[in-house]
Amino acid sequence: MRKTSPWRIVLLLVLLGIMLVGGVWVWWMKSSQASNRWNASCVGDIPAPIGYTRVAAQAGDYTTFLRALPLKPKGSKVQLYTGGDANYQWLSTGVVDMPLLSNSEQCADVTMRIRAEYLYKKGRYNDIHFTDVNGQTLQYQGSENRTDLERFLKKVYGMCNTFSLYHETKPRTIQDVQPGDVLVYPARDSHQYGHAIMVVDVAKNRAGKVAILCVEGNTPARDMHILRNSTHPFQNPWFILDGDERIIRISVFHFGTEELRHY
Repeated sequence: MRKTSPWRIVLLLVLLGIMLVGGVWVWWMKSSQASNRWNASCVGDIPAPIGYTRVAAQAGDYTTFLRALPLKPKGSKVQLYTGGDANYQWLSTGVVDMPLLSNSEQCADVTMRIRAEYLYKKGRYNDIHFTDVNGQTLQYQGSENRTDLERFLKKVYGMCNTFSLYHETKPRTIQDVQPGDVLVYPARDSHQYGHAIMVVDVAKNRAGKVAILCVEGNTPARDMHILRNSTHPFQNPWFILDGDERIIRISVFHFGTEELRHY
């Protein structure tokens, strides 16, 4: 029997390796451009990472509300409030189907908007309040009238920002992170503006690692969207945290551990 040349075996293995790498590359390129590739109807329909289980929720609680946030159909793009596609579509992996209230509804405002929507839905009107940049409390004085809520939120957008959000909230450890927490930093050295994103879902595995899924607004005002994990596309849109990080890296943003916060 004629023996196969070792060089032919090596060449075959190289070709197979190229095909495998090429296939993964094509898959990654397509997934990096896809919005809501799961065609999920809401946040809770997005699969948790393999080996992870979503944290428990009870009917009517904040976690359940966040998981019910509706998503636009597969292929939807992030739109600017003023119209047209936002830049850097690859940073998002799904669009929340919740129309913005004004061109001032940006990053910190989105986190306050979602919290206010939950409290409004529950009829907890007295709990709808935020602290402005001067440390003064802005209290919702309306009732079930939707117009009252929207008027109040537009006022909040003009008087609150990442600075006030940071100082109104308290730090939370990574291991204790919960849906509804925020990652926020005020303006830093060499950075004129701060940034804020909201944790809308959390899952954990048996080893104690934590996976979080985050929603963001940005400047100029645009659709709320789920942040893409482009570094680890197989985990997308979840970001895996060990709990001992000194820096929390979410998409192109980085936060100190003291910048994971909660109301």
